[in-house]
Formats: sequence, structure tokens, C-alpha cells
Amino acid sequence: MSHGTRELTRLGYADLPRLIGLQAGDAKHAPSAESTLDVIWVLYDRVLNVAADRSDDPDRDRFLLSKGHGPMAYYAVLAAKGFLTEDDLRWYGGYESPLGQHPDRNRAPGVEISSGSLGHGLGIAVGLALGLRARRSAARVFCLVGDAELEEGSNHEAIAFAGRMALEGLVCVIVDNRSSSRGWPGGIASRFAIEGWSTATVNGRDHAALERAFTSSGGRRAHAVVAEVEPKW
Repeated sequence: MSHGTRELTRLGYADLPRLIGLQAGDAKHAPSAESTLDVIWVLYDRVLNVAADRSDDPDRDRFLLSKGHGPMAYYAVLAAKGFLTEDDLRWYGGYESPLGQHPDRNRAPGVEISSGSLGHGLGIAVGLALGLRARRSAARVFCLVGDAELEEGSNHEAIAFAGRMALEGLVCVIVDNRSSSRGWPGGIASRFAIEGWSTATVNGRDHAALERAFTSSGGRRAHAVVAEVEPKW
């Protein structure tokens, strides 16, 4: 059930704290959400070929939030871009709300995958990128994961496979808030580079640096962008 009339809006980055604040509830995973805010905003504001009035365009870019716990920043950006209404945000987590504590693609407009069980998003992104390439579509797939989420074994398989298949339409964005248990020798980017991905490591709060990293890659390869933000704790 959706509350209110969905209209295209013209809100900006400065509106995001207020939109996040409309989402009440106890289980908000605020640090997880806030760590993703700038990455998601830059993608939707400057990079992704997707819009609320053509959200079913088969050649749209896809954004997959694999890091599905604490989606308030994601919902706020979707509202700023017209996919959701402010009334939708006020009902966050409610019994009849389309906005759950994990995103649900069957209920929330603009959401591409249902997520929250960590480790699944990148594998889905690989499959999407393969399908789009088979269709000769220019659409790209951007998948946002957390640094701790990379410890899930399914991600290791997805990273290796995407590297071998040279999936140039795939971008994995890793928000690094230093919450992984063990880390990786040489840093997160090295985990992707050794499998044949192009990589970039940037300040996850610097919008210009994020845009450059998202839109430049190393040729016919999958691309990984490590967005470093302040530590979670």
C-alpha cells in the first residue's frame, strides 16, 4: 500500500538529512545507512541512467543495494528523485508501509532487488550484467556492498567469475567503514585487482572524486570503486 500521491520532485542533497529524519523507528541501523549516503546520492544525481518516470525502461541502469540493512539513506535518495513520496518515508517500517527495514522490490518503487541477507547482491549483479550484455544493451549494473559483507563466500565467487568474464558493464561499489573482521592484504581494491578488475579507491564523501571513479574504468573489465568513509565505531 502506498500513501500519498507520487510526483516527480526536485529536491537536492541538502534535503537528505530531513528526509532521513522522517523515517521513524527503533531498528534504523543509522551508521550503516549514513555511510552510504554520499555514494548513493552521487550515483542517482550524476551517474545512473534511470528516472522515476521511466523506471521500467529495459535499457535503464540498475542499482542494487546489496547492503540492505539500514536502507534509510537509499529511501531518502529515492524520495528526492521522485520514486517515493515524503508520506512513504513517514510510514517507514509500518505494518502497511512499502518501506521495510530491508528493501522489497515488490513493494518499493525504484528498488531493483530485495536485499538484507548479506552476500547475495554481487552475484545477482553479475547475472544481470551477463543478461544485459547478451541483449547488447548499454545499460550498466552498479552494486553497493559493505566491506564486512565481502567476507561472505558468495562474493569471492562473484568477484572471480566477473573478472574472468570481463564484465565491463558491472561496477561494484564497496563502502569501507572499517567494519570487516580481518581485512585484505594490500587493501580491499587488491582483492578485485588480482581477479582482473579495474579499481579506484576514493574518499567516500567527496562527490567529484566519486563521480570520476564511477565513470572511468580500465577498458573491457569489471570495475570496483572503494569508497572510504569514517570508521563505523
